[in-house]
Amino acid sequence: MANHLPAFAGGNPYLFPPSPAPSVAEALSTVVTDAQDDFVRGLLRPVAAMALVFVAMLISWREGVGLEKEMLVAVVRSFVQLIGIGFALQFVFAQKGFALILLSISIMILIAGYTAGQRAKAVPGSHHVATLAILVGTSITTTALVLLRVFPFEPRYIIPIAGMITGNAMTVTGVTMKRLREDIRLQHLEVEAALALGATPRQASLVQLRRSLGTGMSPVIDNAKTIGLVSLPGAMTGLIMGGASPLEAVQLQIVVMYMLIGAATFSGLTATYLSQPKFFTPAYQLKQSAISNAPAVAKK
Repeated sequence: MANHLPAFAGGNPYLFPPSPAPSVAEALSTVVTDAQDDFVRGLLRPVAAMALVFVAMLISWREGVGLEKEMLVAVVRSFVQLIGIGFALQFVFAQKGFALILLSISIMILIAGYTAGQRAKAVPGSHHVATLAILVGTSITTTALVLLRVFPFEPRYIIPIAGMITGNAMTVTGVTMKRLREDIRLQHLEVEAALALGATPRQASLVQLRRSLGTGMSPVIDNAKTIGLVSLPGAMTGLIMGGASPLEAVQLQIVVMYMLIGAATFSGLTATYLSQPKFFTPAYQLKQSAISNAPAVAKK
């Protein structure tokens, strides 16, 4: 039987032709536009939170502390840096390349090594020592987590985890190196007396080495002791706010705490063992730079 459907009911397929499918470029443009809109709307929260910074700046100005400029610089830098790393990570996550993962981690280690080296400028070759110490701690810990199948080797997991490890190792390394040099400087008479009695440089500075490592490790250990009782750490808080189960968030946070303790130990130990020989001459004598208050100057 002939089709007697009216045109508007489908009898004439050419009366209301279907809309053409969007091209790849149009679809990508739509996705990017939606992402930008979501990003702009999401900025309302950090902008609102900035009111707290303005209050702090006002208090600093009224009390004559003089930290307003530093606060403003810190706010602008943190905003730009975090926005930049957000776009960079979005690109890296989309590529899923092995080389990009290593490049991202390498950049973090270099920046962390420079920062830790600046904290311990009095140590000869502080930047090289700090970078190598952070590299050791980050490499061992990250590799162990991947081999034990705690995390898959994917950018979404490895880069944030390596970032936490590197940041923690940076703090421990800087504190450890600085404390070692200060202890040797303040107790140089005891160290020189031990050298005069025939001790090796390592034996003469063993007490200072152990104390500096303990000082660098103490904040990490204390944090592990009080976690969940005094504060909820960042990884756990982020997961809970993102809708994850508190029990799942706890499991991840336990892994994070354990890996931070391991990374702190590896980096701190490497930093002390690499820094200690730089305070002594090949003739088993304490260098003048280890006693002087002036920062060490690298030889050209």
